[in-house]
Amino acid sequence: MPEPPACRRLGRHCRELGLTLRIADLGDDSQTLQDAAATWLLGHTEHITFGRPYILDHELLVDATVHVPCKYLKVEHDPRLAGNGTGRLARCTAHGYSGPPPRSSQPPAHQRPSMRPRPATFHLHYKGRPRTLPLRLKRSAPRSLPVLNGDNPCATAKCRTADNKQGAACCRDLTLDLALPKTAKRVESLLRARKSPYLCKVSRIDDDTMECEVISACGYLDPSDGLSCVLHDRVLPNGRIAKPSICREWPDLDEDEVAHPGCALVDE
Repeated sequence: MPEPPACRRLGRHCRELGLTLRIADLGDDSQTLQDAAATWLLGHTEHITFGRPYILDHELLVDATVHVPCKYLKVEHDPRLAGNGTGRLARCTAHGYSGPPPRSSQPPAHQRPSMRPRPATFHLHYKGRPRTLPLRLKRSAPRSLPVLNGDNPCATAKCRTADNKQGAACCRDLTLDLALPKTAKRVESLLRARKSPYLCKVSRIDDDTMECEVISACGYLDPSDGLSCVLHDRVLPNGRIAKPSICREWPDLDEDEVAHPGCALVDE
């Protein structure tokens, strides 16, 4: 088990962590793949706040804040602090620090920007940069037959993520590719100390790269049912499908990979 981070006080690092995420390799990925990867990644806004993507050393990167607390942080009700406006006391169970709960930079859910600001208008990545675009619906083929019960095989699936929330599991967690050199020991230590399962499966890939899995639902999930994708059947101005390719591909798991429990698309 890794040692706790060498922290000197309570602070924002107890509630969230700033990281640099890799989106795409400009040398290996086409513009279409770069846009799809950026739209997919930057859509997972439930517990991640993203900056604006930028290019560095032939890579498309984005700085982001992952709003997952440290596993050593405990926040409890304390009647002695009722006069401070919170009535809560934060404690670090690793080092014994205590004080008011550290603040988070994450806005409340009702104040977060919508990925769909208007009924037919969407925030996404297109032709190399973030844009807000009107997207038309794909035209049905002439004389096409109606589809019974919709065309979403996951609509009634009993899949669930590691926090036991059921439905749309593939749209509610993701693996992050982190640009995190081996010399950044403090950040790596803080990363490994995040609260599981909301941030877990932390591993170092090479001297400059780490991976982790984060539960952070996609902002393109339709709020009316929490399952449907609002990009489904939408078309980009260039005629391509707006929904990122990673969201349209059948799961192809390696031998060491495990599908979400209850997945409707793979054999259990």
